[in-house]
Amino acid sequence: MGSSVKPKRKFTVLIEQDEEGYLVATVPALRGCHTQARSLDALMKRVREVIALCLEETDNQAGSLELVGIQQVSV
Repeated sequence: MGSSVKPKRKFTVLIEQDEEGYLVATVPALRGCHTQARSLDALMKRVREVIALCLEETDNQAGSLELVGIQQVSV
């Protein structure tokens, strides 16, 4: 009997910093999937946990969104 190890999936994570200094991570492919932390190490640990939770909630169906790029626009 073979083991039922799922293949790892890769997700793009958008990381921003808010006005209070918190790092905020958003996963564009998973609607509503985001978390925050004070340090990058803590943020990456939390983002892995929140991705797993988001995948459970959506029955492993990731959205069809794929991050193309990020632009900064001055207005």
